[in-house]
Amino acid sequence: MLRFAHIEFLWALAGIPILIFIFFRVRYWKKKALLRLGNPETVRKMMPEVSFSRPGIKFSCFVVAYAFLVIGIADPQIGTKIEEGKRNGSDLMILLDVSNSMLAGDLSPNRLENAKRALSQLIENSHNDRIGIIIFAGEAYVQLPITTDHSAAKLFLNNITTDIVPTQGTAIGAAIDMGMKSFSLVDGTSKAMILMTDGENHEDDAVGAAKSARDKGVTIHVIGLGSEAGAPVPIYQHGKPIGFHTDEAGKTVVSKLNEQMCKEIAVAGNGSYVRASNANSGLNIVMDQINNMQKKSYDSKMFKNYEDRFQFFLIAALILLLAEFFISGKKNLKLSEVNLFEVK
Repeated sequence: MLRFAHIEFLWALAGIPILIFIFFRVRYWKKKALLRLGNPETVRKMMPEVSFSRPGIKFSCFVVAYAFLVIGIADPQIGTKIEEGKRNGSDLMILLDVSNSMLAGDLSPNRLENAKRALSQLIENSHNDRIGIIIFAGEAYVQLPITTDHSAAKLFLNNITTDIVPTQGTAIGAAIDMGMKSFSLVDGTSKAMILMTDGENHEDDAVGAAKSARDKGVTIHVIGLGSEAGAPVPIYQHGKPIGFHTDEAGKTVVSKLNEQMCKEIAVAGNGSYVRASNANSGLNIVMDQINNMQKKSYDSKMFKNYEDRFQFFLIAALILLLAEFFISGKKNLKLSEVNLFEVK
């Protein structure tokens, strides 16, 4: 089992593409400058000590050393001891709406990010519950099967965006049906779904799916994301907003919380409905009801002891940085005159 003690530092790896872009940009600029001096072969002969390949080698050493340094600071740890035990908990399946309407800004910073922050807190507090994640828009997908690995759940949650599902729409019924298929209905563990959506269901019979789940002993709680006034749905390009979605008449599309649909699903699923706000996600109310459900013991394997492995990455980074430092940017003229394959 591999985990990172400080996983947030891994964001620094995003700087590597920037460094590579700058390196090749500078290299392109130097190449153009040399071409202005004259014929490339003639210019090379005028600068016999200049190496055109070593800067690339030095840069490669630096980039790999940077990556190892970041990984080392994040402190990778390996689980060395597996402990089997009993846990008393429930099975929770999170159904998260990732349709484009979830980018509306009536919840700060938008509906989706608001939901993700709340779910991250829920995962941290659900120590004994098994958790799974299903994402849905026009179709539903299992993002994470039911697991006791809460670190993996948070990692998967952080990577969820509206681009992760190619088909747009809001198929709540399909998400509920997939959640039912993901549960093991024979182990006797209490089961519940937490549906986080703006309720704009256009695809299927979500209420019918919720009734079917209730008949099989699965409770569905619904958290409504958005407001009755609604907000425009932004369009992003390369991570920046460039406008808002419009309808066929050219008017800006305003996405509103369909609270009636959310309530109907909660009633059909024998669960509760809560509207999220910037101050309160509503998950604490839902979790109070889930904690009152009958818990059942289940076997669990956990990694008890973790050993740090950061030292290997830091040593490798140090070696590469030393190599980068001692590799000269100039040719060694004496060595360049040696020809091992010359026949005299």
